[in-house]
Amino acid sequence: MVFKLKCLILLSLIVAVLSSCSKIDETFTQFEVEYTSMITVDNSMIINLPIDLLTPEIETNSETEFAVNNTRKDLIEEILLREINLNVIRPEDQRLDFLNEIRVFINADGLSELEIAFKDPVPNDVGDTLTLDVNENNLREYIIKDNFSLRINVISDQITNEDVDIEVYSKFFVDAKLIDL
Repeated sequence: MVFKLKCLILLSLIVAVLSSCSKIDETFTQFEVEYTSMITVDNSMIINLPIDLLTPEIETNSETEFAVNNTRKDLIEEILLREINLNVIRPEDQRLDFLNEIRVFINADGLSELEIAFKDPVPNDVGDTLTLDVNENNLREYIIKDNFSLRINVISDQITNEDVDIEVYSKFFVDAKLIDL
């Protein structure tokens, strides 16, 4: 009877330790980083032809981001794009329904361009914000660089009266090992 009780207590302790280790792993080695950039869609864009819009280079500040989270870029295991949104900034009353198709590609020095998100077709009832569908690529090599840029390929099915300024917001999930482990 005493032996069974000791075994039950030991088993309970093992389960508690294992479950707390996974909680520590999730809490201290997984975090998100966010980036924002701008693009402008020219009002002279030709309908039904693909147009490339380039963001300026986006500084990753990866060394700082990783240090704040008690890790380094050599300890990063995986970085996934979790969310990417387009938000109209100007003109205020502009909707994104003039777009028919969107594809987003990431570029970084020394790496091949990679498609990371899309929306095809863009819904006709879209407002001034559009959430894109994301591809499940490990973007570690791109985000640990000092800079990356996005190429946004759009096809329009309507003409706009003015240039349209659009904010590109992206959120990345980072999974890394702790420095101390």
